[in-house]
Amino acid sequence: MAEPTINFCVCVPARNEAERLPVLLDALAAQDWPGPVMVAIGINNTTDGSLSVIADAQRHHGDHLDIKTVIADFPPELAHAGSARKLAMDAGLARVAMAANGVLVSTDADSRPPPDWLRNMAVALNRGADLVGGRIVIDGQEPLPRPVHALRLAWDTYWTAVRAIEDEIDPLPWDLAPRHGDHTGASLAIRASVYQSCGGVPLLATGEDRALVTAALARGARLAHPANVYIAVSPRLDGRAEGGMASAMRQLYNVAEEGGRPMAPAFNHWRERALWRRRLRGRADGHALIARREPLLPPMPHDMALEIEA
Repeated sequence: MAEPTINFCVCVPARNEAERLPVLLDALAAQDWPGPVMVAIGINNTTDGSLSVIADAQRHHGDHLDIKTVIADFPPELAHAGSARKLAMDAGLARVAMAANGVLVSTDADSRPPPDWLRNMAVALNRGADLVGGRIVIDGQEPLPRPVHALRLAWDTYWTAVRAIEDEIDPLPWDLAPRHGDHTGASLAIRASVYQSCGGVPLLATGEDRALVTAALARGARLAHPANVYIAVSPRLDGRAEGGMASAMRQLYNVAEEGGRPMAPAFNHWRERALWRRRLRGRADGHALIARREPLLPPMPHDMALEIEA
């Protein structure tokens, strides 16, 4: 039986991103996905030449991209990540809401997806997922200083070990190993029907992407993290959204400069958490119940020093 056709729309919030948008749009035009890729770009509070850049990209990639742009000038109290991403995602929803099997794909203006990004997402969606997270990697054209790279590699190694514990104790048929654990706004596919059912992007100044995922999971949606779905992002330190990737990079730089060993929850805490999830998952509504109850649990103690290679 042929796999159902998926109607993707890539949704991009952009604020003064004229310098970086061409990289993203070139990468979207290079997707090995059949037909023109639909793109919705939410331009907000912008004073640079982003609109001209988008118009040039549409002329240059007319056979590969179908771009629609929406523009907003938010008041200061609403000029944040939540309103920006909601602007782009809602514009994308308007493009696919009436289409069969519509899927919104959130990304950021400073990202560079590989050519098989959408195709690999489609495989996971056709396997039963409702959301597909993409692993975040640093763009190779902007390499990190050696101490920062070593610290990021140590965290990657730690989280790989955590995933292995979870996969051993509480495996999920729609989130098969090997897998990563990222599901941020830089690379997140979500079925349009699920997006609508959980109310869309919440108007939070930061963490709007995680809140969207949590809301979807609390309604029983299935999230997958395929190892072959990833996106390269800029390690810039001057991002547009407070609490986003740039904030995480600044923190990484600061820790690397201090030269200490960050603390993380020991692996026995993750084993206990995986067992807790498995017990709840045995209930009829267990999958959704986990998403609702887990945020209410006490935070895990950070009682293990991260291993960092010299």
